[in-house]
Amino acid sequence: MILYGISTCDTCKKALKAIEATGHAVTFRDIRKEPLSEAEIAALVVEFGDRIINKSSTTYRSFNDFLKASEPEAQLAAQPTVMKRPVIESDGKWFLGWDAAVQAAVLG
Repeated sequence: MILYGISTCDTCKKALKAIEATGHAVTFRDIRKEPLSEAEIAALVVEFGDRIINKSSTTYRSFNDFLKASEPEAQLAAQPTVMKRPVIESDGKWFLGWDAAVQAAVLG
C-alpha cells in the first residue's frame, strides 16, 4: 500500500496513523520530496479526472488564469501540492481522500 501526500498535511498524517494502527504495511510517498512522474500523473488523472485537483486549496487559488484553465496533468506537473490528498494505492485500486468510504475500503 502506498499513501501519496505531503508530510505537513494533517489528513495525510491521520490516514497514515490509522492505516499503521490496523497493522497494514504502508509506504508514505512525500510528493514534494519525490515528485510524481509523468506516468503517475497520467494514471491519477485517468483514475480520478479533475477530481484529483483540490480547487479549494491555496495553491490552486494562487494559479494564474492560464494554469487554472489548463488540464489537470499540467496543473499537477507545475505544482504537485495542488493534488487532493491523500491518494492511496492498494492492491491495484486507487482511493482519493480520507472519508468514511475510503477508510472502510482501506482499513477493512
